[in-house]
Amino acid sequence: MQTSAAIQPMEEASSANWWVVFEVLAFAALAFGSRLVFAEIAWAYSGPMSLLLTLVVLTLYMRARGTGWRDMGLIKLPGWKAKALVIPKALLPFALFCAAVASIIFIGEPMGLERTDTAGVEERWGAVEGNLAMLLLWLGIVWTSAAFGEEMFFRGYMVTRLADGLNGVPGRLAIAVLLPALIFGYGHYYYQGMFGLIMTGMIGLAFGISFLLLKRNLWPLVLVHGLVDTINFVALYLGE
Repeated sequence: MQTSAAIQPMEEASSANWWVVFEVLAFAALAFGSRLVFAEIAWAYSGPMSLLLTLVVLTLYMRARGTGWRDMGLIKLPGWKAKALVIPKALLPFALFCAAVASIIFIGEPMGLERTDTAGVEERWGAVEGNLAMLLLWLGIVWTSAAFGEEMFFRGYMVTRLADGLNGVPGRLAIAVLLPALIFGYGHYYYQGMFGLIMTGMIGLAFGISFLLLKRNLWPLVLVHGLVDTINFVALYLGE
């Protein structure tokens, strides 16, 4: 992806490169902190609500700095061919997603890593089984908050900002992938426990690597994220 002139105002001098880590952590703190507030209102929906608030604030922040979401991976797809190519490009994040899940199942579980805390999952999504209205509600949340929202925030913004802002720092790409993956995993700890933290952290790592390999094209990740979560919720609805 070519760096547009619009993103230049977000770049810092090399002596201040590590400031970008504070910026990323500050927005993560906004997301997690606001979730605690929203949890007092509607616990099951506190994650999507806090992410929406964070994206609104982040959009205003980026606009003030002279950049936007196209610079963060939501690139323009001119014509039907560019749109159609999203599907074969999605094979990469899907393959790495499968590898991440398989590593937990075939390596982590024999070593004692198992899902033990299911109460949070049941409390949040238990009502989906056999309830078409709840299924449709959560599918709407999946495609807006999870597929688009999480990929925009954790991959589009965080990976791009760290990779560019830490330019010249040794291991910047590793930091740009690992830190968002850790934050992404921690974001699921409150209702999935340690198993969910590690599982989603590994998925975040797979998606972060895919994002860079795809030259910061966010669309394939959005597609895979949305389809995987859709399958999971349909399975919940059917009682699987």
